[in-house]
Amino acid sequence: MTAELVRGQNHPLSEIRLAIRISAGAPVLAGITLGDEGGSVLGPQGVAHPGAPALPGIEVSRQAAAGHRLAVDLGALPEDVHRVDVFLALPAGTGGPLRFGAVAAPHTTVEGPDGTELASYTLTGLDAEAAVVALELYRRQGTWKVRAMGQGYAGGLGALLADRGLRESADLAAAAHRAAAPSRVQAYQAPSTAPAPQDAPAHGTAGPTRSYTPVNEEPPAPYDARHPEPTAADAQNPYDNRSPYAPQSPYDAQAPGVDRQESGGTIDYTHPGRRTHTTPPPSSPSPDTGEQQAGPVAGDAVGWSMEERLYNQVWGMFEDLARTTAAYRSAVDFADSRLEKELDQALADPRGRLGTAGDSAREAAHARRIQLIDQARANLDRDLAQLTAESEVVEPALPPAYARWDSPAWHGYRVPTEPPLALRLGDLHLPESPLRIPMLVRLPLERGLWIDSGAIAGLDGSFTDSAELRQAAMTAAVVLAARLLAAHPVGEFSVQVIDPAGAGAQTLVPLTRAGVLAAPPAAGAAGVTETLERLTRRVDLVQMAVRGGAAESLPADVDPAQHLLIVNDFPHGFDDRAVTRLRYLADEGPAVGVHLLMVADREDAAAYGPLLDPLWRSLMRLTPVPDDHFADPWVGHAWTYEPPAVPIGSRIVEKVLDEVAKERSKHR
Repeated sequence: MTAELVRGQNHPLSEIRLAIRISAGAPVLAGITLGDEGGSVLGPQGVAHPGAPALPGIEVSRQAAAGHRLAVDLGALPEDVHRVDVFLALPAGTGGPLRFGAVAAPHTTVEGPDGTELASYTLTGLDAEAAVVALELYRRQGTWKVRAMGQGYAGGLGALLADRGLRESADLAAAAHRAAAPSRVQAYQAPSTAPAPQDAPAHGTAGPTRSYTPVNEEPPAPYDARHPEPTAADAQNPYDNRSPYAPQSPYDAQAPGVDRQESGGTIDYTHPGRRTHTTPPPSSPSPDTGEQQAGPVAGDAVGWSMEERLYNQVWGMFEDLARTTAAYRSAVDFADSRLEKELDQALADPRGRLGTAGDSAREAAHARRIQLIDQARANLDRDLAQLTAESEVVEPALPPAYARWDSPAWHGYRVPTEPPLALRLGDLHLPESPLRIPMLVRLPLERGLWIDSGAIAGLDGSFTDSAELRQAAMTAAVVLAARLLAAHPVGEFSVQVIDPAGAGAQTLVPLTRAGVLAAPPAAGAAGVTETLERLTRRVDLVQMAVRGGAAESLPADVDPAQHLLIVNDFPHGFDDRAVTRLRYLADEGPAVGVHLLMVADREDAAAYGPLLDPLWRSLMRLTPVPDDHFADPWVGHAWTYEPPAVPIGSRIVEKVLDEVAKERSKHR
């Protein structure tokens, strides 16, 4: 039975000798790229196109045509090939259609050697794209699978090849188009199914992959815009809690999957790896045909699993919202500057300063400003409607680790058998839209967290009571600890608490009542010292074991699980030695599974002066109330962070912790 795929879906292949059939509403040229594990094409010799139709295990058509049959022998591919991408491109200079949106949706079918259909995919939703990656065959743990891609490029075949790290992309695209010149276009051309010869040139190397932000490629890092001062070394990243790195720039001319027109320097604010802006919201008519089109789909992104695809899709929505808002703000700034310039010009002419002529000029200038802003707002509202429609299908599909506390996913909660890819820490939003973007942090945590219990000015300029803030900060810490415990399998995550004065005892009741803490909360200076000594010893022993290649030979009293240490009311109960150990855990702990969650007011530790500045900078700052202290990495918007809220009167956190405790009791 044929598997009918939708974009982003994959399907295992039961055969290694395949035929890929393509039918299109107009002549197209078809080709294949061979990539490594990261998706980078293995040099120019890793591209099969009409000008070079045969590679080891690959044969493609020699002309552009409305129908193709490509031959693929996965068993004959070189060992370093892990991805086989099938692409289509509209011929250049033929007088034919310039975009896939003007022709019928191409249809692809993967067949076995006996003609049995294994999978099919129809490339719907294309618009301005002149080239598209239709299918991807990829090797995962020794097994080949096919994935429906549908990743389009308005820049044509050259942009598609450049996106795969090929410096020779323009020359290769030109060669492919020359080979499929108009005089050679036929209605159908089928290559031989015989396997290609095995003496092809050796594959070269290529630069890093530039596909749609797979999980193993770091997205750019949003940072804390105010506390402390952002530097390259202190970048805060809601979507990847890793140490600083140097990601590829989202403004790079060949950024991942850019669907843009080559428009002579016009700024394109669209997401460089998604086509959300060309996808109408649910049940909206096509601008070309007036027919109803399908709406957004949860998991509509690249990834090995549904969880990974949802993670990438949320990150893509985050970037889309940042860029479309940037386009709107830029248009408003332009309208304001244009108004100022036109008013200055009107005042510069003495004849226009008085009388009806001057009034008319000023009124016309203001009218043009309003027109520009209204047009920009209409574009923003269109994009927001599309993103909102996408959010409405993505949010209910999120697994518990990604979901809000009011999601139905929690009501059927069961302790997982595998840790999640990421964890939701809250939501992010901009003032132009009520749309909330889930703030997901990659696991395992590679950076500590700090919930700021200090005075925070509300978005309306007011200040919350200090005692209320401390209570809210500790509540946020308990809720976060509950989510971390619920997200991990039994025995793989442990929570400990330092509460020197017992100020958080009441707030900690959900954790203590369920019995999910590794030990009772440590109190007093002696409790602080003992807990820090124990965890410091664990960090030292694990580091030595890892460096010595004996990670499995830890002493019996060393718990191999990851540890979260909640520190409340810092620096109360901490002497200088305890502070030094805490800094050591913040620096060295994450690499060996010891993570900090500080609940503190920085002003309380002001007596230490700059000594603790590295500690605060090493932690990701969260707030117990909404606060606009995060900035995105693309245009630097100030995003309002909202902590995860448990519905009023709900006992979902207690129920989840009870389920965790129940499962733990079975494994004792």
